[in-house]
Amino acid sequence: MPLEQNVTAPDFTLEDESGNKHTLSQYKGHIVLLYFYPKDDTPGCTTEACNFRDDYSNYEKAGVTILGVSPDSVKAHKKFKDKYNLPFTLLADIDHKVCDLYGVWGRKKFMGKEYDGVFRTSFLIDKNGRIKKVYENVKPAEHSKDVIIDIGKSMEEE
Repeated sequence: MPLEQNVTAPDFTLEDESGNKHTLSQYKGHIVLLYFYPKDDTPGCTTEACNFRDDYSNYEKAGVTILGVSPDSVKAHKKFKDKYNLPFTLLADIDHKVCDLYGVWGRKKFMGKEYDGVFRTSFLIDKNGRIKKVYENVKPAEHSKDVIIDIGKSMEEE
């Protein structure tokens, strides 16, 4: 069960695709889209990442930092980021501790097989580090547009 809205987003430190450490608290004062996805370079995850890439100028205008998190390695993230020219940071949660922390790791079923993995979930985190919105059961092709609409609404409220 993922974390709920209006709670403080738990802090963490993970390495990005270049091996640099990122801590969520270093983004305080910025709006962050923290999106969890199952695996680099798979059809749904590629669609989702490329839509964020294609819409990236809208996120920049709104002052939103995108952080993608999956249990893939730093090396896999680098390859994925380079292959699709992704302009945002990918974080390696190899032991899925951050996925556990955010409640997005658990039992899944695909083609009759059960396994543990990442539930495609995103968290829109406000400038004060609070979770403004939780997106569950994300549809990769539509997710970026949905987030942009919500960012526009939240900026009108400020």
